Amino acid sequence: MSIEFSEVSFSYHKGTPLEKKALREISFSLAPGEWKAVVGHTGSGKSTLAQLCNALLLPEGGRIEKDSRNYADMDKRELRLLRREVGLVFQYPEQQFFAETVEEEIAFAPKNWGVSPEELPRKVREVLEKVGFPRELRSRSPFALSGGQKRRVAVASVLAGEPEYLVLDEPTTGLDAKGKRELLLLLDSLRHRGMGILHITHDLDVALSWCDKILVLHQGESVARGTPREILDHLTECPVRGLVLPPVAELSSLLRQRGVSLPLTNDIREILDFYGGSP
Repeated sequence: MSIEFSEVSFSYHKGTPLEKKALREISFSLAPGEWKAVVGHTGSGKSTLAQLCNALLLPEGGRIEKDSRNYADMDKRELRLLRREVGLVFQYPEQQFFAETVEEEIAFAPKNWGVSPEELPRKVREVLEKVGFPRELRSRSPFALSGGQKRRVAVASVLAGEPEYLVLDEPTTGLDAKGKRELLLLLDSLRHRGMGILHITHDLDVALSWCDKILVLHQGESVARGTPREILDHLTECPVRGLVLPPVAELSSLLRQRGVSLPLTNDIREILDFYGGSP
């Protein structure tokens, strides 16, 4: 059971003078319990790929399948079910808010999927507890929350539909260090519960430090894919415009260039251990 992209291509404004190729023959898979990052500079096709996962867009070429079901062969009812199974969290949480309170926002998905009025309060409470959202803020307007709180509500509103996969478009953008770490720990816990996570980001440090696999996009094309260690090796040898190595990775690369037999790493503990220190 997985989501499979096979040579997927997509263009905006197809057949017009404004036609723009957003993705070119992209292939990758996402399995349950896997946290995969898609990294690239602005305009590389990351957000387009996120919308294709959720079937908000359909490919013009290639195939996208979930559990061997081709998106292109699905009718409206099947696509509606797919969008529940593959939840999408937008880059800007405000784009998916419309209710007057946080609780009403979270209740929308389960209510829409047939949860009874008697069960609804329990369902809302469980989801908000899962994402660690404070009780005292649940009657607030989601538009009046901080950036980190909005992200949690956006994730919770999608989780309320009980998806099998979670696709997040730049979820850490604008968060402070505390808010970013809290969100990443939440995603890590969801991954360990068996949820497949596709994390769209320009933050290479997050991808290298947290994710199982990474897909690198450049101008709509796949230029590398593999484990964090493999991607770090690739980007050191073949830099991609708009992707900057994190400070720790850059330090390990510079030390290696000076003849130090240190592994290329994004983990400061490996460097400290090499020199006999401690974190």
